[in-house]
Amino acid sequence: MDKSNVLFLNFLDVIFFIVCVTFKILVYGKHLETGHMKFVSLFIPTIASVMIIVSISLFFNTGARSRMLYIFNIVISSFIVSDIIYFRYFKDIISLPVLANGFQLGAVKSSVSSLMNIKDFLYFFDIAFIVPFINRYVRQYGSNVFPDYKLPVVMLLLLFGVVLDFKSFYGLSREQPRLLSTMYNKVYITRKLGVLNYHCLDIYNSVSANITKLVPDSEKKIDEINTFIDNNKSDGKSLKGSAEGKNLIMIQVEALQEFVMGASVNGQEITPNLNRWARRSEYFNNFYYQVAAGGTSDAEFMTNNSLYPASAGSAYFLYSGNRFHAMPENFKKKGYSTAAFHAFRENFWNRNIMYKKFGFDTFYGEKSYRGNEIIGMGLSDRSFLNQSLIKLDSMKSPYYAFLITLTSHFPYDQVNKYGNFDVGSLNGTFLGNYLKAIHYTDQQLGMFLDSLDERGTLKNSVVVLYGDHYAVPKDRGNQLLKFLNINSTSDVNWEKLQKVPLLVHFPDESVKGVNNTYGGEMDVYPTVCNLFNLPEKDMLGKDLFNPINQRVIFRNGSFIDKNYYYSSGDNVYYSMKTGKKAAENDRLRKEKENVLDQLGYSDYILKHNVMDKLKK
Repeated sequence: MDKSNVLFLNFLDVIFFIVCVTFKILVYGKHLETGHMKFVSLFIPTIASVMIIVSISLFFNTGARSRMLYIFNIVISSFIVSDIIYFRYFKDIISLPVLANGFQLGAVKSSVSSLMNIKDFLYFFDIAFIVPFINRYVRQYGSNVFPDYKLPVVMLLLLFGVVLDFKSFYGLSREQPRLLSTMYNKVYITRKLGVLNYHCLDIYNSVSANITKLVPDSEKKIDEINTFIDNNKSDGKSLKGSAEGKNLIMIQVEALQEFVMGASVNGQEITPNLNRWARRSEYFNNFYYQVAAGGTSDAEFMTNNSLYPASAGSAYFLYSGNRFHAMPENFKKKGYSTAAFHAFRENFWNRNIMYKKFGFDTFYGEKSYRGNEIIGMGLSDRSFLNQSLIKLDSMKSPYYAFLITLTSHFPYDQVNKYGNFDVGSLNGTFLGNYLKAIHYTDQQLGMFLDSLDERGTLKNSVVVLYGDHYAVPKDRGNQLLKFLNINSTSDVNWEKLQKVPLLVHFPDESVKGVNNTYGGEMDVYPTVCNLFNLPEKDMLGKDLFNPINQRVIFRNGSFIDKNYYYSSGDNVYYSMKTGKKAAENDRLRKEKENVLDQLGYSDYILKHNVMDKLKK
């Protein structure tokens, strides 16, 4: 047998690892491609990271080398499959803080399983059926060829991989100077550097963040945050104190998206009750969800604190030891009684701890309700809202009551329990199931609000109702676009669909109409403070009735206003009027920097727990 054949057979495990793992990572990259980035651009950082692993494995003898590569193959494939499943729902890449919160998935098994695709597990095909035979052959027949050249070859391969990787990292750091340290856009990093480099960077930054917590606070940074907060406050001239002394009933509705408002299917209104109450309220039609990995918990975190979600993982877990100046505490200082209502497990999303931190007097969780009707994840919205009415009646006025619904939770697979709402040709589809679920929730909310009205409660109460996050993930987006007769699949059109309803109902309907102000969940708390004449402090959002700007910032660094949408995932600006790409100019570049500053301020407040060190 000639030397070339000997070389090939002795290093068959190495060659297969390089080819197969590189192929897997590139195919995985295709899942993240949007058309703005070329698939082949991933090849250089991918082959670089693969060669670094290979070079390290070559230091060992044949048996140890093949086992090491086999383990790396399993780990890499596991990351790929986990990332794909996570990306389908969250449109983000999994990270260490998310994994640390992973036990929460135990309560939403149906949601996770519905995101899985049998094709995902093809990434493990080689591990199960090919690699074991290759490794067995190499260990049995392989020999330690060319021992004299082993070290130079290994060092050359390692240098090759490191240089190529450094070039990729350096190029990205020049293009987006703060991206690698802040990790504010994990999808973009993965698209540019590959899955291996991303997860290594994630591990490094997660460890570094924990070390950074030990560093003393920076007075300069705190002064900078205080200056921003001062400049960000509105004059509060409109509706200042108009709800002072009234009750606040705030309702966070699971997966309520704005596109269902006013829409019909098969000749029937999808949300007739919410449509009716929107006409009796101030309705914000450009209100966006701003959640990240924390999902529903992020929404309630923002509306009660006006701080951004954690850059990775859930703030409810990562910062449960922090001090907050939350809405319930603010109301309590004004003599209000406060309570949170959510008929799910009390420790889910760490609510039993965080609600105390926020200043809620009482948390009515799963144990406070009779489980007499279960739909999906837990108690039906009908039973939850009916039982909550009784609990509200017992609250001492004035009060702040915060309610979270549950039945319309993804994956909307309890169609037989939602009633007989006929969605026509959409029957049996994902979108059709969602419309049935949200129609059911609309019925229950209608009865709840009508009951409050009949009891006379609304004469002395402000009701704030909003959706927490999206209902239709992008991989099911074609059904939604077809339903809405939208032909273009542009990023701008998709982003415009990421609105959730916000309605504010005033006593005697003294204020009502359609409000076109651009806002998001960060802006609820400052708006409430102005209406109820509460101290407005330590908030990064804006008062929606007195906005000094109408920019909505998302956790990944994207932002939107009435003129432009910036997609950080592609580093592209779009005109909101034409939907076409717009060139970056000095103003837009400054806007992008301001967005990153604000996200950085929120991260600093949370990571260093400096809330009490900010201005009172």
